[in-house]
Amino acid sequence: MKHLRVALLFCLSCAAAAAQSQPAFAPAQAPGPLRTIDALDVPRYMGTWFEIAKYPNWFQKKCVADTRAAYQLQAGGTVTVTNRCRKESGEVDEAVGEARQTGGATSPRLQVRFAPAWLSLLPFVWGDYWVIDLDAPYQLVAVSEPRREYLWVLSRTPTVSDQAYDALLARLKAQGFDLERLERTRQTRPL
Repeated sequence: MKHLRVALLFCLSCAAAAAQSQPAFAPAQAPGPLRTIDALDVPRYMGTWFEIAKYPNWFQKKCVADTRAAYQLQAGGTVTVTNRCRKESGEVDEAVGEARQTGGATSPRLQVRFAPAWLSLLPFVWGDYWVIDLDAPYQLVAVSEPRREYLWVLSRTPTVSDQAYDALLARLKAQGFDLERLERTRQTRPL
């Protein structure tokens, strides 16, 4: 049984390494390194954020509306992440994970995992969560990762003004994001 677990973990790590080596898309001209915001006040970032738009991804396929994330700072400095969404059936789906800051106390670079805690020592269970755009009042944010394969636009409210959204899209385009891939999220009712 022990050998089976070791083999399974080896296969998972090989699959993760292979997935990380292949980009999801090949832009005509590769953009420069992804820039983050200068500093993140993590306690101020805590609370509920509504998903306004995202790049479609495999782990949110079942979500059809009302996607949101709640962040809660823990005593040891980690963050509990609770993602919720509404499925086609109307049921609410929930995933609870953990985030940790990488770098200094104001670093805008975090890592998130939704794998069981006993796997947390394995580096491939952690995904990058980089805050790349954030307005001064901490009301509208864009989050991605170094290869720009994932992108989320989040807001403290279920909707944002067209002016604020369009200005954010212009900044994302300047960072090399393909805005054609961005998919708006329906926010219909509280979960």
